[in-house]
Amino acid sequence: MDKVEKLVEIFKALSDPTRLRLVKLLNECKPGVCEGGPLCVNALAHQLGVTQSAVSQHLRILRQAGLVTGDRRGSFMHYSLDPAGLEKYREALRETLGEDFIAG
Repeated sequence: MDKVEKLVEIFKALSDPTRLRLVKLLNECKPGVCEGGPLCVNALAHQLGVTQSAVSQHLRILRQAGLVTGDRRGSFMHYSLDPAGLEKYREALRETLGEDFIAG
């Protein structure tokens, strides 16, 4: 898969408003920022006001895109952003669109 196809994959994953809200929420609840750190499906569903099954489906798409990772804690999965996946896409953006495009 070339760089452009990788970018298309992430843009597709983020094109849904609920998935974008999930990423934003997970970014706000990363370790050291949010008291509890990674969040389970139930907590994400409650904060977003959607069903647990909807959150699970959206998380599956985000995981396939390499944006989210899950960590099993007992019988619950806790989700957080995948720093390595985010860096991969950041680098693909830099290489494809140039530094000026991603520099704030």
